[in-house]
Amino acid sequence: MSSADHDSDPPIRLDLPPLSPSLFDSEPSSELQQQSNGSAARPSSYPSSPTSSGYAAERGSSSTASSISQVDDVLHHEIQEITIHDSQPQPPSHSSWLPGKRHADEDDASISWRKRKKHFFVLSNSGKPIYSRYGDEHKLAGFSATLQAIISFVENGGDHVKLVRAGKHQVVFLVKGPIYLVCISCTEEPYESLRGQLELIYGQMIVILTKSVNRCFEKNPKFDMTPLLGGTDIVFSSLIHSFSWNPATFLHAYTCLPLAYATRQAAGAILQDVADSGVLFAILMCRHKVISLVGAQKASLHPDDMLLLANFVMSSESFRTSEAFSPVCLPRYNGLAFLYAYIHFFDDDTYLMLLTTSSDAFYHLKDCRIRIETVLLKSNVLSEVQRSLLDGGMHVEDVPPLPSSGSSPHLSQHRLPSDSPEREPNCHIGGVAGLWHFIYRSIYLDQYISSEFSSPINTPKQQKRLYRAYQKLFASMHDKGIGPHKTQFRRDENYVLVLDLDVSEGMILSISKPLIFCEMHLEIHTNNRQANLYMWDIVALLYFGCFDEL
Repeated sequence: MSSADHDSDPPIRLDLPPLSPSLFDSEPSSELQQQSNGSAARPSSYPSSPTSSGYAAERGSSSTASSISQVDDVLHHEIQEITIHDSQPQPPSHSSWLPGKRHADEDDASISWRKRKKHFFVLSNSGKPIYSRYGDEHKLAGFSATLQAIISFVENGGDHVKLVRAGKHQVVFLVKGPIYLVCISCTEEPYESLRGQLELIYGQMIVILTKSVNRCFEKNPKFDMTPLLGGTDIVFSSLIHSFSWNPATFLHAYTCLPLAYATRQAAGAILQDVADSGVLFAILMCRHKVISLVGAQKASLHPDDMLLLANFVMSSESFRTSEAFSPVCLPRYNGLAFLYAYIHFFDDDTYLMLLTTSSDAFYHLKDCRIRIETVLLKSNVLSEVQRSLLDGGMHVEDVPPLPSSGSSPHLSQHRLPSDSPEREPNCHIGGVAGLWHFIYRSIYLDQYISSEFSSPINTPKQQKRLYRAYQKLFASMHDKGIGPHKTQFRRDENYVLVLDLDVSEGMILSISKPLIFCEMHLEIHTNNRQANLYMWDIVALLYFGCFDEL
């Protein structure tokens, strides 16, 4: 059962006074307010929706108004300690980002720590810190204990706290048995997105430990699981960084590397032969994109598991130096048991993962890898992968005005190389009809495609702003309170956003410059179907060209 069935109730809302503009100002005199009518815990611009990450979530109610007021002093003091100023420096771009623990010398008494725009915390139900995005976990023991006290106090009253609002800050809580996860953010991301990010952090922890770690807490409530996660800071920091650039983290779908049909078929054929020899899953990937995926009969791999597994492999330098055989857990496949993954990098970007249930299968999987590598080299798959990587993904400039009736169903036969003189990237801004960017997700295949960023969305700040606009649009699409909204048109001073959902096919999220779509804006109000026909003509070409049923 998906969490959409569990999270239909809105989270509890705790409206706190806005944070003091200075760390040294006196506390506001207004008292903690709590809405007892169960209204949604967000302004109308952030619509409520269930996360589609698939983890079961607790249901809350509004019955804790009286009990919450008793923790006003503690909660208000701790929330005020993380006041974030508008002068916060911009985070580094994706290209300059360095993995690993960030600002490990900070603690909750550091002014710089309080200025961080987005914190993630993992702690145990006894208040022991397990992980913090910023700062030293041991120095944050007191802060973790405060978070644990808030959660426990609400649970003792027979309820669950999900969200606290204090001015522009959101404090999102997620309880997973003996493990508590908290996000404190002023990034204006929807509640559903932040909760989904906590779900993925928890899932990454399960990839490493499995849910069997809960039994350790049953035997010893004060169990310290930090040593079990030693050396994995880089894995979690890489995952958190992906929240600002990887659409898979909120679409719950994976994307494929653009390749010619014959090339992908050659890779899939040898992987299928290997799967028939006792391998549960055979996955060939290039960075975070799938080249080919094959599973044993009746075995399916959830996109979230693929995302977490790829992040685990890509962020661990030891996997790149030699072939590896490592126990891993796939939370959506079976969160209580380990599988065993054989991992081998063919080059810096392309790697193979073979998963099995047998702990003694190393040499068998090694032989399978040799067979696979031989075929990939013979059929030039690896060289084609590198060529596709250099060419990049689809560009909006490559989208023709209308799909050709005689066009081939495979995009790579029509894609222009990045250095092609026919592309002429400087002749105009954007693609056909002023299209700047798009994302298309196939519901049937659990895959998505997106265009590469190009002018005028060419700075990390602009790209992150667009990414978060997509998050809000996606959350609104799943809003059961006032929706769901399957067709949307939004326009502001930055761009026009269009969303169209067809339950039998998929959805498209696209943007353009404001002036280009003025006529479409009018048509949407007068003739919805007509206004969307052109966009779906474009989608038809993208869909049949980019997706392969792996």
